[in-house]
Order: sequence, then structure tokens, then C-alpha cells
Amino acid sequence: MTATSIAALVREDLRGLTAYGAPQLDVPVRLNTNENPWPPPEPLLAEMAVALPRAAAELNRYPDREALALRAALAGYLGGGLDVAQVWAANGSNEVLQQILQAFGGPGRRALGFVPSYSMHRLIALTTATSWVQAARDADFGLQPAAAAAAVVAHAPDVVFLAAPNNPTGTALDPAVLTAILEVAPGIVVVDEAYAEFASRPSLLPMLRGHPRLLLTRTMSKAFAFAGARLGYLAADPAVIDALHLVRLPYHLSALTQAAAVVALRHAEETLATVARVREQRDRLLTALPALGCTVVPSDGNFVLFGGFPGAVPDAPTVWHRLLQRGVLVRDVGLPGWLRVTAGRPAEVDAFLAALEGVLS
Repeated sequence: MTATSIAALVREDLRGLTAYGAPQLDVPVRLNTNENPWPPPEPLLAEMAVALPRAAAELNRYPDREALALRAALAGYLGGGLDVAQVWAANGSNEVLQQILQAFGGPGRRALGFVPSYSMHRLIALTTATSWVQAARDADFGLQPAAAAAAVVAHAPDVVFLAAPNNPTGTALDPAVLTAILEVAPGIVVVDEAYAEFASRPSLLPMLRGHPRLLLTRTMSKAFAFAGARLGYLAADPAVIDALHLVRLPYHLSALTQAAAVVALRHAEETLATVARVREQRDRLLTALPALGCTVVPSDGNFVLFGGFPGAVPDAPTVWHRLLQRGVLVRDVGLPGWLRVTAGRPAEVDAFLAALEGVLS
């Protein structure tokens, strides 16, 4: 069978889509995927060196299908009186999002996002045969309660996606926007809090009370310096967790992942001590980039969206390529005129700013 005939067998609604992928290039400075630039602390690694072999000794057995110890640890970390029945975990927040759309989206249903935002919201919707509709953000990438609610009324989506803070812009989410949407949304409302630990605003977790159709997704990939372990999670009404059981694959979280994540949560205070250092470098970028003649978007994440390139540089892709030639990798998020840079270690930020100054001059 030829490659052409295989392509013809792909689901028709998937043809022409482009797979998600941030470039993984071997360059000195990688500031394109919003990872925490500091590795896990030594005490965590020491405990993990004991916990993982212990878990590995039972790899002939299936893992805890319900991941109860992990979910209890996540509930304890989130606080707010949550218990195991209100917390779910999966292989990265993207799998959590996929399970949400498998349970509450699908053929004949639609999801709504406010763009620009996290591109995987749209892509996962389409791969689960969920129709995708979108509404535009304001010129400053914010949202207004009345306009956001009007978009929900107009489209009547089964699933609404919000992000707090938003990616790739770093924009904070006004709780009034969420309140307005909850008042009119006919279905599930998902708030993606992947970058919540870096934000100046408090988590929207308290709004779960009284709103059984509100779901908050999180990840350990960012502030927890745990991207390689692939652990995302969700806080929601117990009825939502019951629905996710219908679509999860059996034993979807490995015993090693569960053991590693429980250890990481025990060392949350030590790991999250790096958040202040990341914020410091983010704020440094917010000051240094305008000094180079660029425009920045105020950010509540661990990254900065920048554009408005001065001088003779024609466009964002050119800036991206010229930075790469200087050994610095940032993210072209496909937003005309803009690039996104992660707040790295001080030396990495130094290298980025020096490279950008060279590009712009």
C-alpha cells in the first residue's frame, strides 16, 4: 500500500491539519517551551532515587488504576477543602484536556476558545471530532465580561476554554469574565491554569464551589520543573471525575509516574522557591525589551510576548531565524508580528537580550 493511499484513509476532518510541535533544537539557549529553567532540588532527587526503584520492583503488576495516593497528594497541594473525588490526573494537562473533550465534546458538539490562546485547545477539539468556534480577544489581548458572555450566547458551545493566565500572551483573566460566562454557558467551562503559580492573581479555584460545570486544569510541567515526567491534573465536581472515568484508558498513569509525582509534591515548597527567580527574570524582560524598542504584553506567566520590532528587521520569522543563528531559540507562536520568550536563568536572559540587540541593530 502506498503512502498516498494511507493518507487517503486518514479521517477526512483531520486532513490538512498540522501536528503540534515546538522545535527541539540543540542550541545553547532554549527559551521556547516555558519550562522552569531550574532542575528539581537535590532533596527531591534523593528521595526519588529511593522511591522509583521501589516502584520499579513491582512493574510486573499494573499500577493503581485510580492513582489514589497521587490524587490525594494533589488535593492536599491545591487545598480549598478538595478531596480525592474532586481531583483527576493524567499524562500531562493535554491528556486531561483530551479526556474532557472525549467526555463532553465529540461529533455534533462544539468548543469555543478566545484567540489567541493555547493552540492545543483547538487541536484537541478537532482530533476528538468536536467542532471548533472562536471569538477574538481585545486589541490588548484581554477579555471583557459582556463581550465574552455574548460570544458564548451566540455560539452556545458545549465546552468553553479560558486560560488564567493566557498563553501565549500572559494576560491575566478577570474573575468577572469567568462569572459572566458561567451565567450563560450551557455546558462545561474549562479554565486552563497551567501557569497559575507564576501569576500575581490568585487561583480561580474557590469558584468551583457552587459551579459544578466549572473545571480547572493544571500541570506540573511548568512551575514544578517536572515537564519530563508528564503529569497534568484537574479539579472539578465529583460528577465530572465520574464522567472522565468513562473515557480514560485502563491504567493510564504508570506506577513510575505516580511515584515520582507524589515525591515531587512532598517537595513542593523547595521546588516552588524557584518561582520568585523566574518572575524576576520575566519582569526583567518586560523592562529590557521596551528599552530595545520592542513592544511587550504584560505577563502573568513565565514568558513574555514581544513584537513591534524596530529598525530594518521586516517580520517576526526573520527575527526568530536570526536569533537562532546566534544560538538562541524562542517561540514563533504563529501570531503575526509577535514572538514569545521564556524567562530563563539570568545568563540565558543575558544571552537572549544580547542576541536580540544584535539582530535589531
